Amino acid sequence: MEHRDTLEGWLAYEREASFLHEQLDWLVTALEWGVVTIDVFACLILVIGAVRFIVGFLHAEITRDSMQRVRIVNGERVELGRYILGGLELLIVSDIIHTALSLAMIDLVFLGLLVIIRSLISFFLDRELEQVKKDLSE
Repeated sequence: MEHRDTLEGWLAYEREASFLHEQLDWLVTALEWGVVTIDVFACLILVIGAVRFIVGFLHAEITRDSMQRVRIVNGERVELGRYILGGLELLIVSDIIHTALSLAMIDLVFLGLLVIIRSLISFFLDRELEQVKKDLSE
């Protein structure tokens, strides 16, 4: 029980207000708005990629030739992957800025976990895209 209280206390730790928060509050507010703007753009990139993939997939399904259909779908997968990677990169940027502005230790732990998860997704998605690109060039 004592270990749990220590862990919760450490995660709940907040630093004292920094110069940035005390003297440049307007800058903190502007950066927080920037984080929100980046998040919105990241989500828009993901939605645009999803819509483009759906349209391309439906176009491929109309195609009668099965080999042509596979090539179109694989091409659309590559494009969707690019959108996903772009969106993930922007989300990581916004998380880093948010954590830099935050005074809570839990935000730093949360950032570490998010970066690890998103980096793993990016790594494996990039490997899959390379394989699909290689298949397309054959």
